[in-house]
Amino acid sequence: MSDKERRPGSAKQTMVEQLRQEILDLIAERGLDAGDKLDAESALSKRFGVSRPTVREALKSLEQEGVLNAVQGQGRFISSMGSLAVERPITRYESITEVLTALGYEIVTAVLGVAEGEATAVEAKALRLEEGAPVIRLARIRYGNDEPLVVNLNTIVRDALPGSPAHRDWSASLTSALEAHGHHITSSVARITATELPPEFVQRHALSDLGPWLLVQETCLTTSGRRVLYAEDYHRGDAIAFNVLRHR
Repeated sequence: MSDKERRPGSAKQTMVEQLRQEILDLIAERGLDAGDKLDAESALSKRFGVSRPTVREALKSLEQEGVLNAVQGQGRFISSMGSLAVERPITRYESITEVLTALGYEIVTAVLGVAEGEATAVEAKALRLEEGAPVIRLARIRYGNDEPLVVNLNTIVRDALPGSPAHRDWSASLTSALEAHGHHITSSVARITATELPPEFVQRHALSDLGPWLLVQETCLTTSGRRVLYAEDYHRGDAIAFNVLRHR
């Protein structure tokens, strides 16, 4: 499949991200271990039907993550990290839709509320706005296989999603909506803490007796470095985990 053919189907992932995952799948399929050599750029380009620059970017991403080691004049080799299967690595940005889908859940989204407002001190600091700047606030519950899994509280820079909020489908992927307006989120800064769900959500939406939650406070950045989304997401601790692979 050519780069051009891939583009229409990459609403959630760029071509480089798609190829990155395909290379990881190839490593797993072949059972490559630490020290094994990966195919050359030309071979990967031919195999996946993409350009050499696209292959190079995907490989560079895997090198930065520590999955591959590049040896000048010899090629790229699987690292000791790359031989470990790490599901949901915390170092990789994924939207909640992508996280839950990858975990095998059939997702249903309940929109609790959407409103325009003025940025609080916390929101303004996270998004690098003036306090009181216009924002959109969106509250949702994300269900997987009919089980509540994530309580999702978003603050979006107002001009990032033009038009009336009343005319938008807020149950769909927010990351995709931002991408449709040219705001491609590629990274985020996140803080994760163990917590309890705020009492108002527990009582109002029958979310009691679900155990501890993981609060992910995340500021999302676009390719240009602009901060367009601040999220406070409560993930059910018994259903969702984030893995960290540490090395020296």
